[in-house]
Amino acid sequence: MEPSDDPLSGAGRYGEAVFPPGRAGEGERIDFGALAYDDITMARLRALGVGPGWRCLDVGAGTGTVSRRLLEEARVASVLAVDRDVRFLGARTVPGLDVREADITAPDFVSGRFRLVHARFVLMHLPERDRLIPALADLVEPGGVLVLSDAVDLTGDRMPDTPYSRVMRAMWQGLRATIGTDVSRVPSYPHLLREAGLGPVAAEIHVPPLLPGSPISRFWADTWERSRAAMLATGLVDDTAVDEAVRYLGSEECAALSAGMLTAWGRKPGNGRGPEGGSR
Repeated sequence: MEPSDDPLSGAGRYGEAVFPPGRAGEGERIDFGALAYDDITMARLRALGVGPGWRCLDVGAGTGTVSRRLLEEARVASVLAVDRDVRFLGARTVPGLDVREADITAPDFVSGRFRLVHARFVLMHLPERDRLIPALADLVEPGGVLVLSDAVDLTGDRMPDTPYSRVMRAMWQGLRATIGTDVSRVPSYPHLLREAGLGPVAAEIHVPPLLPGSPISRFWADTWERSRAAMLATGLVDDTAVDEAVRYLGSEECAALSAGMLTAWGRKPGNGRGPEGGSR
């Protein structure tokens, strides 16, 4: 891994310093996020024309929910699901799904070209994100599409001061200091896709509602628990504040915005484009 030029960015890695896959319940935490966002992801992919005959690459595939839905619902030809740790991917395989353990920051982590290259909640955790976007674009075949989704923080300075907003700010700062997570660059993805030679490009944001017991609320509560040490190290919160935020998130008193998911996409110039950005 290349060192980061950001003095606030930590040298640790996702899955090591925080969110180790071997910790009990980590797969369930990831699946809570999938329940909140998978339908939105699949709707966008289908709108872009993803379907029969497509050869797909799912980068940082996690528990494989998107990979499997591409095969079972979109009826794509094949999906290569890549992650640094594939224990969750290997637990449930389906025909057409190939699993590869690899580090996407390594040169030539995969060979070939794909009709779809998809990465969700991956680049935001990698200091090399600006270098990786052109590298991922190079893996897209002419007429194919690169789709990137990452979080956008909506707890700005003008937001009301609540238990939720205090802990979310501490979480982002703690993750940045520990593993280099940086969501401030996510709104630049359309520009970075254009710089990588893709076009047309576009983007959208989805914000799931924070409701008691909802998948996204359970995802954030579990994420705070698993990143608690990093959050406390910021000095912005203590254990009492984190516990208070968990209670607030699970109550009907909660009045807050979840982090949004920005999805940006760009198409590789060449044959295969259909009407409205779909494929023939």
